[in-house]
Amino acid sequence: MKCPYCGYEESKVIDSRSADDGERIRRRRECLACGKRFTTHEVIETVPLIVVKRDKSREVFDRNKLTAGILRACEKRPVSIEQIEEMVDRIETKLQSTLDREVTTLQIGELAMEQLKNIDEVSYVRFASVYRQFKDINTFMDELNKLLTEKK
Repeated sequence: MKCPYCGYEESKVIDSRSADDGERIRRRRECLACGKRFTTHEVIETVPLIVVKRDKSREVFDRNKLTAGILRACEKRPVSIEQIEEMVDRIETKLQSTLDREVTTLQIGELAMEQLKNIDEVSYVRFASVYRQFKDINTFMDELNKLLTEKK
């Protein structure tokens, strides 16, 4: 950290404490050259996750949109809101842990279907039918047959 008084680039931390309810860290430092003290504030840098849609437009990832889509698929099914929240948490964590700052709706949809398949098969098929835009009954039956084959 560069000293604001003399410009020397080496300092030592004298005191660290949490500030703003843990959102930042306040550090008291001492310059190793001139001995003067100064305060710095560290903030976690968050880079927004950008979603690339089918039409190639881009928007910031919205957790609420994902939750709403999964809720629609789970409507009138024995899936609790806690399960849905945990599912969305897992998906968001997986997306944030990738090095890519841009993800496609395809990636998000696949992660959601993977989660739904493990929780409720009917919800999975509902989500898949909208997400994969089933064109006719044959496409729908193909997906059901895949599900049945995997189950065996």
